[in-house]
Amino acid sequence: MKPILAILSPNQNSYSETFIQAHRQLPFDIRFYYGGWIPYWLEGKSMMTLPWKLRIEKKLQKGFSPAEKKLMYSLKNEQVQVVLAEYGPAAAECLPVIQFLKLPLIVHFHGHDASVNSLVNGYRDRYKEVFEYAYAVVAVSQKMKNDLEEMGCPAPKLILNPYGPNPEFFRLNPQYSNQQFLAIGRFVEKKAPHLTLLAFHKALQQFPDARLKMIGDGPLWQVCKDLVIHLGMENRVELLGVQPPAQIQMEMEQSLAFVQHSVTAADGDSEGTPVAVLEAQAAALPVIATLHAGIPDVVSDGRTGLLCKEHDGDAMAENMMKVLGDKLLARQLGGAGRDRVREHFTMERHLRMLAEVLQRAF
Repeated sequence: MKPILAILSPNQNSYSETFIQAHRQLPFDIRFYYGGWIPYWLEGKSMMTLPWKLRIEKKLQKGFSPAEKKLMYSLKNEQVQVVLAEYGPAAAECLPVIQFLKLPLIVHFHGHDASVNSLVNGYRDRYKEVFEYAYAVVAVSQKMKNDLEEMGCPAPKLILNPYGPNPEFFRLNPQYSNQQFLAIGRFVEKKAPHLTLLAFHKALQQFPDARLKMIGDGPLWQVCKDLVIHLGMENRVELLGVQPPAQIQMEMEQSLAFVQHSVTAADGDSEGTPVAVLEAQAAALPVIATLHAGIPDVVSDGRTGLLCKEHDGDAMAENMMKVLGDKLLARQLGGAGRDRVREHFTMERHLRMLAEVLQRAF
């Protein structure tokens, strides 16, 4: 029989959390819990409840909230052997239950949970308790690993394990024949879609036939739509909203390069390792982006893509123009990027390394 693993996730199936969906492929008998930092749903079953006979059990009553009691009963009833908490706050909120049941805990940080100032400051003391109890703590970039160590996580417990792209992207075959850039991601401050638009507008002055397609949605979508109109780029920029994987792959094959001007947001929020960057490199697209968080871990500047400092729109525009004016360069960068991802950043490698950590905890 396979060991029984509980995955605790705030969401069941968020389109921007492809990494969590990939974790459901791990080679264990998985119980997927979701619905907040203390989850209240177990996938495949109704909302978790507490049997009446256990509601009066003193050891369950004392010191635990109703949500904690329900999770505790479910973990016991499902005979869970190890817990994988997706995001630091899920680990912190569920820690009392996990400690009570004496279950091994692996914590997987992803990005904002290790960077947003209010979140980190609010959980700082509880993170230290998590670090002390956890069997292992997973970071997806070198910067995140360093940040978690500064927060108090013992270095021997830290595991650097970047994400990997869906293998389907390795099968794509871009032709580099169109002057089209592609951006994929949520329209939020740390991905700075407005700065990508401003850089593209500058590049458009030298290459008026260039195009930019942006896939995703979020709170800055309307702001970016207004900016496109203000800059007179309605015929050069398309904001496509959320698109299915097949559409994303088709757009990659028709594009010259992938663009993303990631920055550290005012509240401290930053990327982990952007999955879209990995997918673009697996698809053999050169990546034009910033020296931000985990991006330099994946993109080798000048070899698999072109990177600039955060908020340097002029430099990003220059990098756009470099590939617009030299499609052979785009092809060379893209090919090298695919080779680099295939060698160091596959989904198979990510899942294998995570499975090995989990297996040792059983």
